[in-house]
Amino acid sequence: MPERSQRFLCIASYEKGHDFLRQLADLGIHTTLLTVDKHRHAPWPAECLEELVTMPSGLTNEQILNTVTWMARSRNFDRLVALDEFDMEIVAQLREHMRIPGIGTSAIAYYRDKLAMRMGARDAGFLVPEFVRVLNYDELRAYMDRVPAPWLLKPRSEASALGIKKIQVPEDLWRALDELGDRQSYFLMEQFVPGDIFHVDSIVSEGKVVFSSVHQYGRPPMQVMHEGGVFTTRTVDRESSDWQQLTELNASLAPVLGLQRGVTHGEYIRAHADGRFYFLEIAARVGGAFISDLVEYSTGVNLWREWAKIEVAHLRGEVYTPPVAFEEYAGSVLCLAKEEEPDTSSFNAPEIVHRMRKHHHAGLIVRSRDPQRVSELLEEYSHAFLNQFLATMPAPDRPTA
Repeated sequence: MPERSQRFLCIASYEKGHDFLRQLADLGIHTTLLTVDKHRHAPWPAECLEELVTMPSGLTNEQILNTVTWMARSRNFDRLVALDEFDMEIVAQLREHMRIPGIGTSAIAYYRDKLAMRMGARDAGFLVPEFVRVLNYDELRAYMDRVPAPWLLKPRSEASALGIKKIQVPEDLWRALDELGDRQSYFLMEQFVPGDIFHVDSIVSEGKVVFSSVHQYGRPPMQVMHEGGVFTTRTVDRESSDWQQLTELNASLAPVLGLQRGVTHGEYIRAHADGRFYFLEIAARVGGAFISDLVEYSTGVNLWREWAKIEVAHLRGEVYTPPVAFEEYAGSVLCLAKEEEPDTSSFNAPEIVHRMRKHHHAGLIVRSRDPQRVSELLEEYSHAFLNQFLATMPAPDRPTA
């Protein structure tokens, strides 16, 4: 009797994860992709898919569960994977409902719920900016009496800087909570800590970080999101104390929060006040804003493909072997552009290795063996992008791409 094919169901509300799908195909996995109707004709790698299924946007979790369990009547799925952060909770629910291995609803909260991850990190001894749940009003009043303003009112389950509001005085908070109504308990409040923000992108296998790469943002993502401007990030000098401290901090986080295998994108802030690193947030996904490309150009490691390899190795009872990485430095510059297809050909430094292709966005990635050269190019190009390409628009409450 022939051996049964191994099948993955990948769910994606947004177009991403092409290399994940390609790697599954390379490993002989039969993959079904479930996405929303508006992405039916997106340039998915169709040759890597056994089937592409679409559903309307805005379905409830129960409706998605019914859709997937209906699909499972004629297909035997061995693994379920959320390619986008906003699908992780429903995929965790599906795993538990269908009894398929993988991270469940309680464990995924540490990588989706900003309140849960802060509590987990703080209880494990990590420095975390002072925070409070938005639940009991006496608790909120005591917090504002104790912790100096300003504060940030943050959605507990949005990605990046979406939906964050800066609160200067208590009256601002009560006004914001009145507007939120019954949704207010889905937020937390956190002390605003000025500082430099870093991100660490990792591969986790059997509860251990087996690869990580440290980068530093230029302007904080929240500032770029809400005030407009040019987004930059660059590889941190591997000989610096910043690289060493963040690598060690990040390596101790995965065992604490419980992720057994996959990829993570963690963010930390070095406070201007005391120079120490504070935990901000972590997600069990590949970083957005072309960060996966940045990691690949600086190390040779494709996080999407390694994530797929880990999932397949676990399914087959095999030992995952971490990739061999090289050590160069890369940086990216990216902004919302006035033109639909901005022309970046006037930027011609030999260090340019990638020109981003995305409607109404201008972006470049540069690479060098010298971290200072990367910093110089990002400084020069961010000013040029500001003058040549930059368009501004209000920050969305929800992601739009």
